[in-house]
Amino acid sequence: MPELRKDPIVGRWVIISTERGKRPSDWAFEARIRKGGFCPFCPGNEDKTPPEILAVRDGGPAQANSPGWRVRVVPNKFPALQIEGELNRRGEGLYDLMNGIGAHEVIIETPDHEKELADLDVSHIESILKVFRDRVTDLRNDLRFQYILVFKNHGGTAGASLEHSHSQLIATPILPKRVAEELDGANKHYRLKERCIYCDIIHQEMDSKKRIIQETDAYLAIAPFASRFPYETWILPKEHASHYERMEEVFYHKFAEILKDVLQRIQRTLDAPPYNFIIHSSPIQRADVPEYHWHMEIIPKLSRIAGFEWGSGFYINPIPPEDAAAHLAEG
Repeated sequence: MPELRKDPIVGRWVIISTERGKRPSDWAFEARIRKGGFCPFCPGNEDKTPPEILAVRDGGPAQANSPGWRVRVVPNKFPALQIEGELNRRGEGLYDLMNGIGAHEVIIETPDHEKELADLDVSHIESILKVFRDRVTDLRNDLRFQYILVFKNHGGTAGASLEHSHSQLIATPILPKRVAEELDGANKHYRLKERCIYCDIIHQEMDSKKRIIQETDAYLAIAPFASRFPYETWILPKEHASHYERMEEVFYHKFAEILKDVLQRIQRTLDAPPYNFIIHSSPIQRADVPEYHWHMEIIPKLSRIAGFEWGSGFYINPIPPEDAAAHLAEG
């Protein structure tokens, strides 16, 4: 029988439609075909992107905007928001608006056009994760920005316009609605119980062992209880941390280890699907807080949102998270 499950953080209801359940091999999605041709992200084409903001190079300093890099950060050539200008908050009758001020950057994850994030060694992934940290830390100095979202679109159906492995970040002058909902839910739980709800979820999942995909000494990967999407996966640090960019150095290496492991499990189990990941962290201008817990959400693109979901706000997930976790844990 189908189940209605309530997300304990934001209060959103999800339909787990068990009668539609599938095995990993049953999912159909558009196969990723390498198109080839010119790529502005490949080494030797550095002049085809905006000038780099940051680059990780082996062997010490080198000339900027030249080959020899391992990870490279450039402004998005077609930014969603622009960094120059004033916010100019204003109203038109009952409508609020402001200028589209922000930052939009591309993190080119590897010089190798053929490699995906899951293919890179742990030390390389660690470098990418530290680049995320360094860019958030730098952009935090711009007091116009309230939030920075780090995300990855992998594959065309997940929103990637270029096939060379890359991720992005967007800094915004307002708090995104989904993050605000998580913060509100976490605050309510903390006021009631004086505990972080994410820490409570970690402890309960470790006790029940129903939805664990992978566990290390520092991180837990789970299929969340009220998963919105098939094989949705969360990675959470076991030690409470409200801000991704403020962790101790060792935790980025440990995060790289479990992220590579989980991405490879998704790749093997689901035949390399397109996916998105996002990092949800506390607002950059706020101090460390006891009620919110940064985490990564990974969402394989195996299903589409249709009319009922758009009209109702419900999500329909055709596979119980317990089954999804078991498949990925075995993968």
